[in-house]
Amino acid sequence: MTSTLEITDVPVAGYERVVRGVDPSSGLRAFIAVHDTTLGPALGGLRMWPYASEEDALFDVKRLARGMTFKSAVAQTGLGGGKSVIIGDPAVVKSEALYLSMGRFIDALGGKYITAEDVNTSVADLEVLRRATKHVSGLEQGDGGSGNPSPYTAYGVFLGVRAALGWVFGNDSCKGRTVAIQGTGAVGSALARRLAAAGAKVYGADRNQQRLQQLHREIGLVPAGEAEIMTMKCDVFAPCALGAILHDETIPKLNTPIIAGAANNLLLEPRHGQALADRNILYAPDYVINAGGIVNVSVEFHSGGYDEKVALAKIERIPQALKELWTIAKEDRIPPSVAADRLAERILAEARGKKKAAAAAQPSRRGG
Repeated sequence: MTSTLEITDVPVAGYERVVRGVDPSSGLRAFIAVHDTTLGPALGGLRMWPYASEEDALFDVKRLARGMTFKSAVAQTGLGGGKSVIIGDPAVVKSEALYLSMGRFIDALGGKYITAEDVNTSVADLEVLRRATKHVSGLEQGDGGSGNPSPYTAYGVFLGVRAALGWVFGNDSCKGRTVAIQGTGAVGSALARRLAAAGAKVYGADRNQQRLQQLHREIGLVPAGEAEIMTMKCDVFAPCALGAILHDETIPKLNTPIIAGAANNLLLEPRHGQALADRNILYAPDYVINAGGIVNVSVEFHSGGYDEKVALAKIERIPQALKELWTIAKEDRIPPSVAADRLAERILAEARGKKKAAAAAQPSRRGG
């Protein structure tokens, strides 16, 4: 099949580059957003989703890319932030030709953006991408990669949930606690298994009823409706699906003292972090608690190559990072989301300052 890939720049203030890719021959419609590469190449997963419009897809990829910049900054991965999305229902549009076309799209950015696994994109899909571009991470460990990041994301979120329980209740044990998980995909299901093994009663909601029933049989997860999962009384609400779910309509209906989950960009607007604080709901900033996956992938870029022990040691710092942010939020009387943003922005500003100073110190090269 002959590629008919067309790439168009989309001017977006505050982003280094945003591009739209369309390939009629494969059915590809996609966006790549590179938010910031101050700390390193922009790393972020490739999401496939049946967005209602290109405007919705662009809105999502921009929010996700910015979140990746902040996530990598706070987690000290040495990477920048980017993201990509393919528009379409995976049950309908997913194909080898589509991912090969997406690989060519990614390759056209010359390494400024490095992709990885995300919603509806598997490690097997990444293997197809790799045939068209080398700018792929998270491949199988047997191939020298870090593997599927989902279990590592779930591990970090599990540790973050325990930290939140300890902060609110004075005891970080999951035994006897109730956790409502919204979205039981790769990360949500792994989180559910860890929580159940630790003694928590786990509720779950997902569009995939077959997956819910399987978790019910295996770990005793209690299936719940998508409409009720956000409003049910629980010790922890763990959103593990899409973002932008915390807003003026949903926050007043929450019936939990803790929000700690894997989904990115949970706050529709920054002001909703204050709305949670006003209700005395402890919020674990999404890009801090869910950094396990990106931390694991980032270890691939170390000089010695991927080492799972190094990755796990870094992931196990997540609870301490959360406690530090909650302490700052309490002392400064600001929401944890604002505390996290300020920390990320300070890290980026310091890095920009060092780069500027280093550039200024370089002797000018003039022809003699």
